[in-house]
Formats: sequence, C-alpha cells, structure tokens
Amino acid sequence: MVNSDIKPLPSDVDAEEAVIASILVDDDAIFKAQPDLAPEDFYREQNRWIYEACLLLSEQGEAINQVTVAHALARQNRLEDIGGPGYLSRIVTDLPTPIGIQHYARIVRRDSIYRNLIGITEQIKNMAYEGGPKLDGVLDRAQELIMSLHSSDKVGDFVQLRGLLEEYLETPGIDSRDSNLIGNIRTGFVDLDTLLGGLKRSDLVIIAARPSLGKTSLTMNIARNAAVGQGARVAVFSLEMAASQLAQRLLSGECGIDSTRLRLGEHNENEEQRIMHAMGVLAEAEVYIDDTAIQRVSEIRAKAHRLHRERPLDLIIVDYLQLIQGGAGGRWDNRVSEVSEISRALKGLARELDVAVIACSQLSRAPEQRVPHIPMLSDLRESGSIEQDADVVAFIYREDVYVTEEEWGRLHPEQPYKEGIAQVIVAKHRNGPTGTVDLRFRKNLTRFEDLVARTPEPSYN
Repeated sequence: MVNSDIKPLPSDVDAEEAVIASILVDDDAIFKAQPDLAPEDFYREQNRWIYEACLLLSEQGEAINQVTVAHALARQNRLEDIGGPGYLSRIVTDLPTPIGIQHYARIVRRDSIYRNLIGITEQIKNMAYEGGPKLDGVLDRAQELIMSLHSSDKVGDFVQLRGLLEEYLETPGIDSRDSNLIGNIRTGFVDLDTLLGGLKRSDLVIIAARPSLGKTSLTMNIARNAAVGQGARVAVFSLEMAASQLAQRLLSGECGIDSTRLRLGEHNENEEQRIMHAMGVLAEAEVYIDDTAIQRVSEIRAKAHRLHRERPLDLIIVDYLQLIQGGAGGRWDNRVSEVSEISRALKGLARELDVAVIACSQLSRAPEQRVPHIPMLSDLRESGSIEQDADVVAFIYREDVYVTEEEWGRLHPEQPYKEGIAQVIVAKHRNGPTGTVDLRFRKNLTRFEDLVARTPEPSYN
C-alpha cells in the first residue's frame, strides 16, 4: 500500500531544462550558471548528466551545443538514457529565451537546498531518537548541519573596482551624521578611531591583556559608545561575567557613581536622578547580552546568525576567546589547535555577517617576567593562528599596575606618575598604521575615557 502522505521532494524540472537549454544555445551561459550551480543541485538525474557533460566540454575548451553534448553523452553511454538527441532538441525548442538563465539557476539551487534541508532534518531526527548521554554533542552537530546550509548558500563572485569605488563614495565617513549602520563602527575614543579609522566590517579585532587590566571594561565601553553614540546593534557573548554584572558596570559608568556604592545601594537622593537618566539612555541602546558560561564556537555562530536575521547586527563582542570551546568531536592535537579553529571561526563569522567582531584574549605570563612589562604579539596565550586571523591586535597596558608611585618617583623624578593612564597599543593593523593611544581609566567606574577630549558630564538641573 502506498503512503499517500509522502510529499514529493522540492524540484522544478522546467527550470532545470531551461538552464540546460540556455547553455546549449548561448556560448556564455555556462559561465553564468556555473558559479551558482553544481551537478548535484539537479533533481532529475538525466539533467544532471547533461550538465556534467557541458562542464566537461567547457573545461576542455570545446564548443557546447546539441551536437557536442550528444557526442559527449554517447561516449559515456548515457545518450539514450537521457532520451536521445530528441530530448536535447525539444528543450531547446521549448526555451522562450536564454536571457533568464541566472533566474532559472537560482530556482534549481533553491530547491536543492530545500532537499538538503529535508535530508538534514531526517539526520537530526535519527540523532534525537538514538539519544545518548552526550546531549551537547548532539545539539552541536545539529547546529553545524543547519549552519552548513547557510554557508553553502553564499556564493562569492567578482565585483568590479568601479562598483567598489562608487560604494566608497556613497558611504559616509565614521564622523558623518549619516554614518549610522552604514560605515565603520566607532569605538567612541577619538584618538583610537583616528588610528584605526573605526572598526571595519568583516574585521576580527583582538583586544588582549593580562588579567584585571580592563579588557571587559574597554570592550563594554566600546559597545556602549557604538550603541548610544551611533545607533549600532551590538551582540555580546560574555563567558566570564553575568549579564547583570555587565549591566551594572555600564550603569556605573553612565551615571558616574562608584560601582561598589551602586551595587550596595548607597547612593543619595541627588544621585538618584543621575541613575534614572543613565538607565533611560542605556535602555534605548540595542545591546544584546548572552552570558552562557560554557559555549562552543558553533553555538556562538548559530546564535549570532539567528539574532542577525531578526535584528541586523553591526558589532559582535566575545569575552573571552580562551573560554570558548571548539566544535563537537574534540579532534585537536592540543589546545593551541583548538583555539586556532576558534579564531578562524570568529573571523569567518565577521565575514559571513559583515560585522566587526571584537574578541578579548588572555596573554601569557611572559610580560610579567621582563622589564618593561609591555606586551608583544608573541605573548598571545595559546596563540596558534590568532595573530594571523586577526585584522587588528590591540593590547591594554597600565604602568600603575606594575610600578608604585614611590618606585616611579625614583626611576622618573622629572615625570608625573601615570596613575589611571592606560595605553592601548595597536600592535597589528592589517589595513592601516600601528601605534599607541593613551586613555584614562577610572577604576571605580570601570570606565575608559579620552585622555584629553572628554565628553562633558550631563546636566540634571
């Protein structure tokens, strides 16, 4: 008995025939179809064989027409299986015009993806039935299967230089009033934005430092500045700190009240108005925080894609890189190899979503063992390919962490003590200059500020 509930798989044989017919009558059609279509995208096996024959002829530099394709199929003993020369003649005769080949190719490709999706759902269903104790592994594999469809659907192609230059002229600079959500993302620090030209979309930016020097504070300040000052949408993956702690830090910095007093509720009535104003400012900021403590890079990628489809993102922040786990399967020789896979995945995510990705990174103990303690690229912990994958690598260095005021006075009697001064050292900048920017770090507010040009405190009168 036939199960009438079984639906036919998605396919459009007419579109497949239109693609093949276009190739048979238009010398350039194969080059229009090939970037989008692979032989396995054809549902009807006979059409797949014909397309393979066309690709083979193209690779050999031979003409593609009814005669040459028929000869190629005959050599493979497939000519009669596809319906003979008459089938080729019929689809050419029925073709209205070869102009729309890219349209037909997209239809064939779309249905192929739908069929793959159906196949993946069957795999996921079987994985769920089999179950087992390792739920995380099953979920990771399911996410990887789904995300593989997104990757396979992105087909790169050439873009003419003229188009790129026109886009450049039409894109406002980072300081333009109209730059929101179009140009680069501003960090909100004048000298740093001048050095970097803002955070460029598709770039992976590594911000690294030894523990407690302010990686989280700096990245959250950048998140706040981009969201409040530029209207950017920011996703934050915090693997170390709870979302409530990050929110409290942002509130402390925004209202200018010591974070400890704020946490203990020791503010007075005058400060209450500042807190309410700060909450109103931050409430309008589109900053989304995921504080899941243990995450695989595939989970971060899947969550970012999902949020991006709902609310297109401009900036993603990951705090921090060494806390991320690699993909399911544990196929790495060592932790360095695993971290290398993670950094490559984050760079891939930046390109897939066309967003800037900032990833915090720990440094090894090497800076502690030399004088001065200024970090270098070789200090990146479990570096692997972090330096290679990153477009920008910046270190945070604070002299007052390593040298007391008394020691500084003995060593540099003519210079003022650098209390509260943080150096952001741009050690790698793939598309621009390197250099050092000084910022002020207000530890009680966990807030970085421009050293010279500061934003005036808001008035509440």
